[in-house]
Formats: sequence, C-alpha cells, structure tokens
Amino acid sequence: LDVYNFSTADGADVVQWSRTNADNQQFQFVDSGGGYYRIKARHSGKVIDVSSWSTADGAAIHQWTDHGGANQQFRLADSDSGYVRLINRNSNKAVEVQNAATNDGGNVVQYSDWGGSNQQWQLVRVDGGSGPCDIYGAGGTPCVAAHSTTRALYSAYNGDLYQVRRSDNTTRNIGVLTPGGVADAAAQDSFCANTTCVITVLFDQSGRGNDLWYQGSSVVPGSPQSRPAAATTESLTVGGSKAYSLYINPGTSYWRDGHLTGVPTGSEPEGMYMVTSGTHVNSGCCFDYGNSETTRKADGPGAMDAIYFGTSCWFGGCSGTGPWVQADLEWGLFPGGSSTWNPNQQAFPSKFVTATLKNNGTSRFAIKGSNAQAGSLNTLWDGALPDEPNVYSPMKKQGAIVLGSGGDCCSPEVGNINDSAGTFYEGAIVSGYPSDATENAVQASIAAAGYR
Repeated sequence: LDVYNFSTADGADVVQWSRTNADNQQFQFVDSGGGYYRIKARHSGKVIDVSSWSTADGAAIHQWTDHGGANQQFRLADSDSGYVRLINRNSNKAVEVQNAATNDGGNVVQYSDWGGSNQQWQLVRVDGGSGPCDIYGAGGTPCVAAHSTTRALYSAYNGDLYQVRRSDNTTRNIGVLTPGGVADAAAQDSFCANTTCVITVLFDQSGRGNDLWYQGSSVVPGSPQSRPAAATTESLTVGGSKAYSLYINPGTSYWRDGHLTGVPTGSEPEGMYMVTSGTHVNSGCCFDYGNSETTRKADGPGAMDAIYFGTSCWFGGCSGTGPWVQADLEWGLFPGGSSTWNPNQQAFPSKFVTATLKNNGTSRFAIKGSNAQAGSLNTLWDGALPDEPNVYSPMKKQGAIVLGSGGDCCSPEVGNINDSAGTFYEGAIVSGYPSDATENAVQASIAAAGYR
C-alpha cells in the first residue's frame, strides 16, 4: 500500500507501488475495539478510508482525517502463507488491487471478499524488511537459498555468512557485525593474518540448509584439480564497511544438491539474482549461479536454470565483447529466446553488476541486468522459452545449486574442472516467479547497500 505521491491531503489515492520503505508506505494499526483497527499512514497521520461510506464493489480506498468511523475500521482475515485480507467494518468487503493489476499505481478499492491473491496482503515490520530476501518474501516468492560473503540478505539475519580455512587447516566462521549487517571482515583479517586462507563454504541464510561447499571438499567430492577460492584476493566496502568477495578463478566452483530442501524442480517456477563484477570475467564455461543438475552431468535441455555472466558467445553472432547476462538452460547459453543473438542484449563492464533470471517453467523467462551501484534493471529478454536448437518447454530442473561453473562439473567421475572466472558478492534463489515490482525493489535494496 502506498499513499500516492506522498500526499497529505484528505482524499489522496491509496495505490499499490514497488516497495521503497518510504514513510508513505508505512502504516500503524490503531485499535478500534472488537477486533477492528484504523490503519494510519506514517507520513500524514491520516487513516485508510472507504470513500463516502460506500458499500459498493469498486469503491475507492483513500486516506482521510481520522474520525473513527466504521468506514475507517478494518479487521484481519487470515489467508494462506502468512497473508491476510483487510475487511472493512462498514461494508464487510475486502481491500483489493483492482483488476489484479501488477503495475505501479494500480488502484486499490474495496470488493466482495472472494479470497483472491489481489485481496491478500502481508504485514512487514517497519525497519525489519529491507533485505533482498525480505523483499522477495513480501512479494510472495520466498528465498529458498541465500548466499553472500559481504552482508546479510535478511534484515534480521544474525548468523554465519561463510567459512575460511587457514593453511594449518583450522577454520573460522565469519558472521555479520550486526543483525542484517555487513560481514565481520576484521574477524577474517585477524584469523588469516600472516598466513593464507581459502573460503570453504557459503552458508545458506534462508534456513533451509542449502550451503554451498567447494567442489573438491569432503562434503562435495570433486576432481583432483578442484580447489577452493582464496579468501583475500579482493576486498571492498559495503555501506562503508570492509568485506571480501568470493573471487573465482578456473579450478574453483561451489555446489549443493538442494532438490529435497526447497530448490524448485521440474517445471516449477523460480527466480534468482546475483551481484557480480564486470571487471573479472572470461569466456570459459561457465560462470553460473542457479539451478543445476544433481548428477553434475549435462543431462539435456532444461536440466539447468542458472544466471550466466561472462564473455562467452555460445551460439556465435554476438555483438561486442561483453560481458553479458545470459541464461544457462543446459546445452546452451541463451542471450534471449533463441540461439540467434538478441539485439536487446547489452554489456555490463561496470565494477558491480546485478544480474537476474526468472523462469515460469513452461512458457516464459526473463533476463535482466544493471549497474549494482545505481539505476534500474534493464530488461534484456522477457518472452518465450527457447524452442531451438532444442526444446526447453517444459523445464526439467533437477534442483541442485551451482556457483562458478557449468552443470557438468566437477565430479570425480567426470574428472573435469571449472574453466570460468568471475566474482560473487551475493545472490539468492526464490520459489515462484517474482514480479517486476519485486525485482525492482531488490535492485533498489542492492543500490542502497553501498557497494564500493
């Protein structure tokens, strides 16, 4: 809910809008008795009101000076998955987004309570939900895996981000400075002083246990040449605090079999994002983050659904030298909906890059990218899944997670190693097909994090 244009006037429209966490999107529930509440806007001090005491379907919802009337009182009716419906005391009708619109500025009205998803709302605590996974969750597409070496991806996360291993084989888990905050780089500096350290595992912040161990570890056996990433190759600042990246070179990659722990499989819809760098790339196969084969073999078209970032021009005919955000769907890196070069593609050579991919599993996928320090997401493709040179509808995802390599790497049986180079700062995989508004809000959160 959003009071349009930050208006403080009586009668100002209440609409839906991409989440910004601004005061015109923050509300206080004021007890009116009998299980009903008045919903007060923080920026104006006025309350949500059904226009003119109407009992009709389609009556406008706006803000008005608080007079305590029944048309300003709402009760919460439970829906599934933590969502509620807002039922007006005067009309006994529900607050809804008119016509199930998904655009910014969509009208909010009252309508007979039929339990539709456009009548279901999630209550998110103020100052408690600005992380990417908070935003995805509020959008109805919860994170099922969340990884970062730089910061917490939930505003309340207070656990470990990753583990470093010293040359004497002792280990130290690196957490956050504060709940929802930046990595405790000082702990790593102290532990790794006067020696060398590697990153052995990125812990899953979603609570589902989808930790990413390096291929070649005791947890994820790999080919003899596989090794973990050095822990101190690149430092940076996030919000003014020091952090380290996961700096991947050929021979290094991370993996998890998550098909039993929430990672989408088959044709189930999913989305994902990562923050990477346009300054450390190559054309080797394949710097990926996303859904991959549990077999660690190239099992056919649609067995993968992962973001690729690098300079590989898989099918030829590319324009420029990249690096590009593409989709690794197995048996091909796709710049768009076919093997033909997508003219809407663009290179992202900036120091920090946001890359996103979403796939409904049967007919549609979208690729987006942006400078992670500022700006909005650029839609590179939003359309049909490829139907050549192989058929990708429906998808046949297996539910493993790969970071830094293609799907057919790097098991002891296959015996190969990763050929790609890339940098990973943060990323998440979500269940469901995220809305554009949700992805835009995640990008705003990333830009606000202050990567430097």
